[in-house]
Amino acid sequence: MQDPHDLAGGGRTNSLEIAIGGEVRIFRRQQDMTVAELAKSAGVSTGMLSKIENGITSPSLSTLQSLSSALQVPVTAFFRRFEEEREATFVKSGEGLKIERRGSRAGHQYQLLGHSAGKNLSVEPYLITLTEASDVFPLFQHEGVEFLFVLEGEVVYRHADQTYTLTPGDSLFFDADVPHGPEDLIKLPIKFLSVITYNRAGDE
Repeated sequence: MQDPHDLAGGGRTNSLEIAIGGEVRIFRRQQDMTVAELAKSAGVSTGMLSKIENGITSPSLSTLQSLSSALQVPVTAFFRRFEEEREATFVKSGEGLKIERRGSRAGHQYQLLGHSAGKNLSVEPYLITLTEASDVFPLFQHEGVEFLFVLEGEVVYRHADQTYTLTPGDSLFFDADVPHGPEDLIKLPIKFLSVITYNRAGDE
């Protein structure tokens, strides 16, 4: 069985999870909150929060968002220690950090390929793979801009009131603060790169 790896090659196993967990614990203690209090406020179990703080498990993006809301800090603050220790991100094929995005479902896989270390600008590159058809697709809406580049398959992608049929080699660059997302999966599997960029000041 393959061991989990951190996002940066040569680092210790689970270093990203450990860094995130350490930041969650620091912010919790700064606010004089117990594990039980934070878990209740964020809507997670105490056992799950304990595993997160100890770097044993990878929290989903929605869980990180809940914790950031409960602690009143931006999501990016949880990556601070990990970013300070690394200036480059190297990801072996298939070893990106799997992320559960709100609205994700079976057959929709998101792999985070890195995270920027800049103080003001956040850049999040994802490798997204869609392998199963679904009648209903989630529409995403978030700060910043997004760039898509299709590697495999064919998809009709919606941005606001416009749709675009994307095939391998096609790209789409757009403002991400309006509803967007895949509307029709024409040819499976579909694989594309998604690079999201936003100003961290907007998280404050």
